[in-house]
Amino acid sequence: MRLTFVTATTGLVMLVVIFELLRRRQLREKYGALWLLVAVAVLPLAFIPTLLDGLSSFLGIASGLSLFLFASVVFLLLVAVHLSWESSRLEEETRSLSEEIALLRADVAELQELREKVKTP
Repeated sequence: MRLTFVTATTGLVMLVVIFELLRRRQLREKYGALWLLVAVAVLPLAFIPTLLDGLSSFLGIASGLSLFLFASVVFLLLVAVHLSWESSRLEEETRSLSEEIALLRADVAELQELREKVKTP
């Protein structure tokens, strides 16, 4: 009974936090949708903990909780890989933009020098 209460409370708090982050625009919609889906999936499991027992016995897994924990770890690993990919992509984009800004600044400095030369004969 306590586990059901704690799990349900965690799911509800997760929903509220995600909605608040989305409302404040501190979380992008694509990530918000993913975490909302997770929160909505956790709520039924909180109220009916034996919901995964049938699937776990079909798959040959000892209990529904073991299946849930395994699926959670796989999910979090996939999220970590995705965020690493996203971080690498943004790092490359930042480097490229920095190089472009450096080139533009060099062009501006060169044009200012030419303008100064033209002004003072």
